[in-house]
Amino acid sequence: MLAAGDPAPTITATNQHDESITIEFNTPTVMYFYPKDFTGGCTIEANDFQSVLPEFREVGINVYGVSMDTVKSHAEFAEKEDIIFNLLADPDGEIASAFGLDTTSGYIDRRTFTLAESEVISVYDPAMADPSGHARKVLTDMRNNYGRGG
Repeated sequence: MLAAGDPAPTITATNQHDESITIEFNTPTVMYFYPKDFTGGCTIEANDFQSVLPEFREVGINVYGVSMDTVKSHAEFAEKEDIIFNLLADPDGEIASAFGLDTTSGYIDRRTFTLAESEVISVYDPAMADPSGHARKVLTDMRNNYGRGG
């Protein structure tokens, strides 16, 4: 698994709007991986990031959610939950694998990466990624430790 200081991979994925997006992580970015659309913890986490999204954007931080769900599932989930940030479909686990995450179970464990200047800044493991309040913690950490908007 990628760790702080490792180079960030360039990824290309399709979002919930069926748009192809390439990310090089030159700007401060949060990539949070979650197991499955429409499940309890994942819905809480998506809504948590959505509620703090204006503050992330205000200080120039991009937010992406990634799971092994399909574009169609992401579209339905985003519509139902009013999610406006990009949810990236990773049905083959290519993005997760680029970050060194295990996909053998057919889903990705909850994990969050912060990235900037094409490298990993920090990694939040599942114990640190409690779905409720996680987005606020990541925003605060990025402000304090990376100097964004502090």
